[in-house]
Amino acid sequence: PGNRTTMEVDAEFDAGEKVKGEFITAKFNVTNTGDYPLIISDVSAGCTCTVAKKPEEPVAPGESAEIVAQVDTDKTGVGSVVKSLRIVSNADPSVTVVKIKALVLKN
Repeated sequence: PGNRTTMEVDAEFDAGEKVKGEFITAKFNVTNTGDYPLIISDVSAGCTCTVAKKPEEPVAPGESAEIVAQVDTDKTGVGSVVKSLRIVSNADPSVTVVKIKALVLKN
């Protein structure tokens, strides 16, 4: 279905230390490294504590866009936290998983 392209995206966002109750705002830069427009059809998180926004418009070859995810640390545990985002697109491979890491401290 449609033309396949390729993309580069940061594999991981390290938020460092956060106090429980703070929001983590993770930004992932996505670059279309192929010859066709990159269409990101879905960005989903593995839990309700994480909400992500994807670019609505196709990303032209050679151009970049940003995926922004927010993690509500009120809904995560304390200590080392790793949340995954699943990016579905017309790139090869069609599913890319990126991670958000943080050390959540008690407030």
